[in-house]
Amino acid sequence: MAFTLYPAIDVREGRVVRLRQGDYAAETRYAEDPLERALRYAEAGASWLHLVDLDAAKAGGYTLTTLLAAIRRETPLKVQTGGGVRDLAAIDALLDAGADRVVIGTQAVRQPQRVIGWLERFGSERLTIALDARADADGVFRLPVQGWTESSGLALFDLLRPYADAGLRHLLCTDIARDGMLAGLNLELYRSLASAFPGVAVQASGGVASLDELQAAHAVGADGVILGKALLEGRFSMAEALAAISQVQA
Repeated sequence: MAFTLYPAIDVREGRVVRLRQGDYAAETRYAEDPLERALRYAEAGASWLHLVDLDAAKAGGYTLTTLLAAIRRETPLKVQTGGGVRDLAAIDALLDAGADRVVIGTQAVRQPQRVIGWLERFGSERLTIALDARADADGVFRLPVQGWTESSGLALFDLLRPYADAGLRHLLCTDIARDGMLAGLNLELYRSLASAFPGVAVQASGGVASLDELQAAHAVGADGVILGKALLEGRFSMAEALAAISQVQA
């Protein structure tokens, strides 16, 4: 499977934003319209887009259907998207609106058996399970929920095992402590995930700051990287990121 770069557009109240460590009170807003930003990524050569509804991640009820449809209509981008997806009807609606993969976050932690049933119903290529983790005092990665505002107490690797056994293909794993911090990817986390779950395509997320990290993520076994603040802050361009990863896939 080809290594994939996923430029991310996080939307809150209709604007492109980034949060620091998942904190809704620590928000940076960007001037561009979300559709304009998506068009720029497509023009630079991106093949996928990661679209997040931050309002829905916190309160439920996906609100970006119109934007999703516009992105699919006006760009060639494939889109994985989520935020507040809590039932079959929401998944159906997003797929009907043009989503290539629907991202399941909070429900994947709270109701794993139910979500495993969704995997069986829709197929492993149509859902991405997002397990966003924060290391506790003992170094164990645990899984908060509800837009990272509530603690579940569950451990990342423990929860992931039944998903892997059920045929999970796409996992997006964010190290919350690094998200929006430009502090560098947690490469050891992704090395461990790739080793423990070789059948799962891991998307690394949280802290990318340099082009070298993209190549390093590939080297430790990740299958893709989510690119957020580094692109928005101009640390490197989408075209530069694609060129960097093409060197290790040649």
